[in-house]
Amino acid sequence: MSFLILVSVGSYSQSLSSSPYSIFGLGSLYESNFGTLPGIGSSGIALPSNRFINNLNPASLGFMYKNHFIFDVGANAIQTSYQDLSKKESRNNVQFSHIAFAFPLTSKSAVSLALKPYSSAGFKISDYKLPIQDSDEEYTLSAIGTGGLNNFDISYGHRIGNKLSLGLSTSILFGSTKDYREYAISNSLTNIEKESFYNGVRLNISGQFKVDSTFTIGTTFKSPSKVNATKVQSVVTYNADLDTSTSVESDAQSDTDDFYLPFELGFGFSKQFKNNLNLTMDYEKAFWKNTNQADLYGSYLNQEKFKMGVSYKKGNNIRRYFDRIQFSTGLHYDTGYLEIDNKRIENKAISFGISLPIENTFSVLNISYSYGQKGRISNGLIKENYHKISVNLSLDGIWFVKRKFE
Repeated sequence: MSFLILVSVGSYSQSLSSSPYSIFGLGSLYESNFGTLPGIGSSGIALPSNRFINNLNPASLGFMYKNHFIFDVGANAIQTSYQDLSKKESRNNVQFSHIAFAFPLTSKSAVSLALKPYSSAGFKISDYKLPIQDSDEEYTLSAIGTGGLNNFDISYGHRIGNKLSLGLSTSILFGSTKDYREYAISNSLTNIEKESFYNGVRLNISGQFKVDSTFTIGTTFKSPSKVNATKVQSVVTYNADLDTSTSVESDAQSDTDDFYLPFELGFGFSKQFKNNLNLTMDYEKAFWKNTNQADLYGSYLNQEKFKMGVSYKKGNNIRRYFDRIQFSTGLHYDTGYLEIDNKRIENKAISFGISLPIENTFSVLNISYSYGQKGRISNGLIKENYHKISVNLSLDGIWFVKRKFE
């Protein structure tokens, strides 16, 4: 059954996403990457956290430099156009990306704390006609949704020897979504206003191994998890023939269907060449099908992501600013985990980035641009084309080092 029509774009201060696909599940899953990662196609499972916080792999913290404290904050500006077979609309959006900091505990271990969005719901659908099952009649659906989930990560990495590091991260998920839907059948109208509250915990174990000074491999494993849900709901029905209204529920509190996150695994490698060129490649898979979940308008499939990035800088001569500027580019392909009307909702993007050093430290201003497409133009479906500019500031400080000169 086809579900989506072209989104009617509005302004939602409570929501990061304006995608009509965010009507599913917990909303559109949000990919928040720190440091230089947005410029290299969001790859980097094998990159160490020696100069930036690598939120893709907690084991990277085991390679963090002693006495250094790193603070990272970021935001995105997105311009998106939505197109179906007959119509095209667009909107602009500015989003908070993340705030995080990391610091070493010993010469071989470090901790990071990070707050970022996990998912966001921001959709508006107007006067969409759907068939009534086992009937020749139709009903009309209008819906508005806002809100989303937040993700608070506590990560720890510990290095064993000089080559192997192991990591553990605990993700605390919390947040709420608001959903207003109107169903019209003949002369009857039903309004359902619902606010859902979610909370859950998820574990991530990982590793990084330095094969040699130029080649590193990494892996991550995210546990399956249940996100607990409750709701407050009001239901009112109207009958145009009788000119009456009936309150079926009024701010009724109850449990609702919990949401299940899948087991996820990821593998990646990083290879540095003599001319300061670095190549990263990642593969990730999420086993959504095993969660045995279904949506009224679609189904969940196993998801795969393929990421690749290349970065380059001329040298490390601190006296020459241009030598320390890093340039990057990357590719990102996501098969998606939703299937609507037997069609996957895929996402593909290309990115470019630049990292501008601040003074003679590891502090860097990272700026990246990416262009991507999500979904497709088809009967009942839409395609999203987006331009995204990501800006994050990574500040490095040195702790507990005695002054050599007074």
